[in-house]
Amino acid sequence: MFKENKEGTGGGHPSPEKSLEVAENTERDKTSEKHEVVHEGVVGKVIEAVRLASPNAIIFLNGLAPHLLSMTATPIPRTLALTLYGDLNLSLIRSKPGSRQKIITKVVAGHNRDKAYDWILKRLQNGEQMFVICPLVEASLKLQVKSVLDEYKKLSEEVYPQLKVNYVHGQMKSADKDKVVSDFRAGHFPILVASSVVEVGIDIPGATMMLIEGAERFGLAQLHQLRGRIGRNDKPAFCFLFTSSAEQQGQQRLQALTKYDDGFQLAEIDLQLRGAGEVFGTRQSGLVELKAAQLTDSLTIQKARHWAERLLTEKIFKQDKLLQARLRQEISSLHLE
Repeated sequence: MFKENKEGTGGGHPSPEKSLEVAENTERDKTSEKHEVVHEGVVGKVIEAVRLASPNAIIFLNGLAPHLLSMTATPIPRTLALTLYGDLNLSLIRSKPGSRQKIITKVVAGHNRDKAYDWILKRLQNGEQMFVICPLVEASLKLQVKSVLDEYKKLSEEVYPQLKVNYVHGQMKSADKDKVVSDFRAGHFPILVASSVVEVGIDIPGATMMLIEGAERFGLAQLHQLRGRIGRNDKPAFCFLFTSSAEQQGQQRLQALTKYDDGFQLAEIDLQLRGAGEVFGTRQSGLVELKAAQLTDSLTIQKARHWAERLLTEKIFKQDKLLQARLRQEISSLHLE
């Protein structure tokens, strides 16, 4: 389940036939979701771009491949910004798989912690299961936030001593992680304390609740992705965001999560709140300084894209040697993502 994909780590791209063969035969990766792409009878597996990129994720359609194929349920603002620039063609899948319901999400202040614990206990005693997500694996002297190991001890000894609690995190051996997750899926214990290692690639149909400690320390896209680990059956699902921070922007982000369950809506809100960073640089957040618009000014950006396409395709502009030389210079310096 948590097996690393070591295919395609060498140089060069595989042939179309080899790519399809590898993609079709690769087992479900533990650090990423896989999706099926069907085109004229060709079926391939695409590895989600949340955590893993591999040459073997290239899908060849009639011998042609896109320069970049990026798939995600939770786009970060930087990725969303690329769509505004026109560098990515966007396709949306709005429907949810199966009979999944909207997950009821609540922000829980510190003084309501005990009430939440009592409410959760009743559902656990009725056979439901819960994830408890912590920002750290071990306690830190510098950061006063919850850790997996400390929270495991607290829940098993103080809060829910009558219930069996287990834990999983990324520093454990793969075999140990697989055993814990397998036992949790089989219903051998009701509470799993975890790091963000469970963010993708984990399917626990019996898990109907999630408690996220230090929720303000996670990105909005990551919170949405974590929340997607629950609500995978026909029972009501609940996600509790525990926070001790009163910082205004952090509260706005958490409140957005209580209102929306669409990844692109949340990405747009995240884009407005913290910016996209540098599309042609390394900065992952912060507002981009444009000369004529903001990234949220979709009308101006659409006009800019329209004229950019005309410059690249219309004969009158293609015959302008100085313009074409400048365009080649600019295009050669671009990076796809």
